[in-house]
Formats: sequence, C-alpha cells, structure tokens
Amino acid sequence: MRRILFLPVFSAFLAASLPAAAEEILMKDGTKIVGHMAALQSDKIEVETAYGKMQLKRADIISINFPENGSVAAPASPAAKDAALNIEESLRGTQYVNKTGKFTLTLPPDWKIAQQIQRSAPIVTALSSRDDLRFVMVSQEEYSGSLESYKGLLELKYRRTFGSYEELTQSPVKIDGKPGLLFSFRAISAKSDNLPLQFLVAIIPSGSTYTRVATWCVEPLFHETQPTFEKIVNSYHSNGTPALAQLMKP
Repeated sequence: MRRILFLPVFSAFLAASLPAAAEEILMKDGTKIVGHMAALQSDKIEVETAYGKMQLKRADIISINFPENGSVAAPASPAAKDAALNIEESLRGTQYVNKTGKFTLTLPPDWKIAQQIQRSAPIVTALSSRDDLRFVMVSQEEYSGSLESYKGLLELKYRRTFGSYEELTQSPVKIDGKPGLLFSFRAISAKSDNLPLQFLVAIIPSGSTYTRVATWCVEPLFHETQPTFEKIVNSYHSNGTPALAQLMKP
C-alpha cells in the first residue's frame, strides 16, 4: 500500500528534473518569446532562442508558460539516450558507486537502488529507503551560468511542478571540497493527493558541470529524517568528469 501511495510523489519530482520543452514568455507589449532560460539575475533573464541569446527585463515580463513535459521537444542524440538508459551503478552494503556519473555516496543500511525508475538525462540515479518513504535523486548537467542563476532556474521548475512552494533555508556549503549551495523547501504534490513534502537539495558545481543531490520525504517524516539526508548529501564524492556530462556537451 505504501508503495502505491508514494511512487507518485517520486514521479512528481521526476517531472521537475527532466528537460522541459521551450518556455513561452509573454511580454507587456504583447510579444511572445519562445526559448530556454539560460541565466537568471535580479532584474534580467537571459533566454536562448532560435535567433540567439536575448536579455529580458523581469519588469517587462507578464508571464512565463512552462509546457508540460509531454510536449514535443528536440530529441536527444542517440549517444545521450544510450548513456541515460545504461547507467552503470552498484550498491554493496552502504556504499553506492555510480561509474557513469563518476561519484559515490554512503547510504543507510536499508536503502536500495530504485530500479523501477528509468533513468533519463540529466538524472544519473534514483535511490530510496526500503519502505519507499524517503528518496534521493542525483542529476548532472552542463550549465554555463553562475551557481545563483542555476539555483534560480531550479526554483522556477519547482514552482511549476509543485503547489505552495516555500523556501525554508539556504546556506553556502562545501561538499567534496567544492563550494556549493544547500537549501530546503516545502511544497504540495497535487499529483499525490496534495501530500505535503519537504526537500533538502545540494548543488555542487565543478567547472561547467552542476551536480544536484536532492532528498525528500513527506513533511511529517522530514524532521527525523533530516540528519540522514544531511549525511547522504555530505557523503557525495566525485572521482572524475561524469561520462554522461561529456556526452551531453554540444
């Protein structure tokens, strides 16, 4: 019964992590711009369009429409698809190893690889507790902007996917010897009977590759689970340039 209830929670977060179709941005003068947001600043948004990069003043924007993930999008290259479908990973005891993403994690003794979830770039693994009540997802993607703008784009995705998004904390952090960002938020999953969820997310930049370690569970369990989530996040260790990130480069 629990598995039936909580797998939609995983699916909702999965939708927020998958590459989306181009955004439609409606301006005050009636212009509609279609493209992908590449950077976010306090007063401007940089958008990549078919005609090149554009900088838009946030004050001139009326709305940003995010098409559903089922919308038509440019297909990924065969190599990227193969890499996404053939993640080389293993879990022995508490030691998780991902040879495709070239990183390791230390998990609690009762955790497992969520084999029922098909990987799709930029996701390189999905893990869960034995009872499918607590989750970890690791994503890796190429991004040329700053850490702050990457986090801003994530926030836009989360607001699109979840209801009642509320950021709770944000602080700088050093993971695997690299300066990154750690933040937490709560949200409502409309796809799972309006379950309240709480997340702890770490962003770890390395060159032009951004690794995101996202953990979450239903809000009533978060307080007791937070120390476990923090240990998992801080155990992240990279041992090279991710193979999937290399394949995703233009």
